[in-house]
Amino acid sequence: MADAPDDRPDIRTQFLGGMSHAACTVNVVTTDGPAGRNGVTVSAMSSVSADTPQPTLLVCVHEMSPAADMILENGVFCVNVLRDDQSYISDTFAGRFKDQVSDKFECAEWTTQVTGAPRVIDPLVAFDCRVVSSDKVGTHHVIFGAVEDIFTNDRGSPLIYANRAYGSTSRIEATGTIGAGKSRAQEKLSIGCFHTFGPYVLPELIENLARRSGTIDLNLVEGDQRRVQESLLAGETDIALLYELDLSPDLETVLLDEVTPYILIAENHPLADLTAIAPTDLADYPMVLLNAPPSPDYFLNVMRQAGLEPNIAYRSSSIEMVRGFVGHGLGYSMLATKPATSMSYDGRALTTRPMSVDLKTSRLVCATRRTSELPPLAAEFRRLCLEVFDVAA
Repeated sequence: MADAPDDRPDIRTQFLGGMSHAACTVNVVTTDGPAGRNGVTVSAMSSVSADTPQPTLLVCVHEMSPAADMILENGVFCVNVLRDDQSYISDTFAGRFKDQVSDKFECAEWTTQVTGAPRVIDPLVAFDCRVVSSDKVGTHHVIFGAVEDIFTNDRGSPLIYANRAYGSTSRIEATGTIGAGKSRAQEKLSIGCFHTFGPYVLPELIENLARRSGTIDLNLVEGDQRRVQESLLAGETDIALLYELDLSPDLETVLLDEVTPYILIAENHPLADLTAIAPTDLADYPMVLLNAPPSPDYFLNVMRQAGLEPNIAYRSSSIEMVRGFVGHGLGYSMLATKPATSMSYDGRALTTRPMSVDLKTSRLVCATRRTSELPPLAAEFRRLCLEVFDVAA
């Protein structure tokens, strides 16, 4: 009798999938010397020993990277361990911004230490190394370096890569007993939320959840669409509220609400007498743009589809700053989130008007990872979202 076909993934695929869960720092390894200057983003960096004549570490660089042979020929390299606000440097040296820079080193300011290998001016930490040996394992060069000099920053947290997405660290206080640790685990809730509408929906949800479930140890990640999605994919959060736009296929979503963009103006704006505003009505007025992706592209496209190029006077990623500028008569804005108050943060009267054209609604969703089972408190939060937004289960 023939053996049944084995549908399990091969061991290499399993290995790559398993290692994607192993969080690691994000590092840019650079070199300079007779072979030239180059650099590459790597996640495989590790301490080897502090008890050799000089401390030793290793990095793994793919054989297809031009930086690999240049590091070996130059005999020196610098490991720049990036801060959690320096993902753009990682992306640049990973080749993601080829159309924006002619030289990868344009993305940051640089200096050197003992070996002459380039160091980012302000990484979290940098190890300046001389090559002491190397080995070829599979497709990678394993390069051992003796640490000649070290730079340590006095601020910042490491940029972490896990589950094929960036993340950051947060301090976790130790518990005094096993029982207390288990209790804390039951109370923990990690939520990601798009920062413009978060303040208008999340407090009520958490209030209701606390009434049902008692104490909540809340980890809240707020940011734009990319930041919130990355927190979810990386396992930094268990559940997230964000817009249904450019989401990863690895996420499962439930539609909570649809909101239609509107025009925000000061109470005494010349257009305040209109019951609805057309894009052409706005042509001669300055715009205050909510610069929180994906909002800018959406709002600007509304105007451009009407054949208009908006006159953007001010930009801000803060919805309250936008409302403040509008309240002071510095321009109109187009928003989707509508706070309950008609006053700006500093007390200026605001007016909202619908647009007189058909607009695509913005879809607010509750998102989770497809392959992950929700912790009990996150599952209860999801059920509460469906109730509050009156969504059929």
